[in-house]
Amino acid sequence: MRADARRNYEHLLEVAAQAVAEQGADASLEQIARTAGVGSGTVRRHFPTRHALLEAVFRDRIGALCAQARELAAGPDPRTALVDFLVAITRAAATIRGLAEALNRSRAEGVYCASDQLSEAGEPLVRRAAEAGVLAPGVTFADLSTLVTGIALVTEKDSDPAATATRLLSLAMTGFTITSPRQPLTTASSSGSSPWPRARH
Repeated sequence: MRADARRNYEHLLEVAAQAVAEQGADASLEQIARTAGVGSGTVRRHFPTRHALLEAVFRDRIGALCAQARELAAGPDPRTALVDFLVAITRAAATIRGLAEALNRSRAEGVYCASDQLSEAGEPLVRRAAEAGVLAPGVTFADLSTLVTGIALVTEKDSDPAATATRLLSLAMTGFTITSPRQPLTTASSSGSSPWPRARH
């Protein structure tokens, strides 16, 4: 691809990513062309179909996330590296409408590829965290990916999806109950009663 064609493609991809973030999978190719300052024919030469456009946006974002994972893997703190990667995935999936749903459904070939790439990038971070003793035993990257996807799915229509998704991820990592040394947390099975208040009739 010529240098000018590469620049056009990268600019279109940047504009398309913003459009998908704002409008979801129904982003208008014509509007993307107008925003990028090119003709609709130029857009369709690079992205013949809407699916091709979405796949390009997803692949670009996944590629950036994988590159970030490789950089984080070289860092000195395994826990920070893993947390930063999970936050990056969460914010990306919550912000780019349709990305979380596409990853969740895993139906298209491009989505399978994206899932595999994220898993390949995330596994070393999970392994390092486990070896350092900063990750609960038995937790896998698949577990964490499912958690992130679920958070992203329920927050992508929020007024500030990235911030809300990050807060919920933090809540999931730190827990939401406080156990007093004097009053251990009991469950319904251990106490013989429900921990939730009964409804009044």
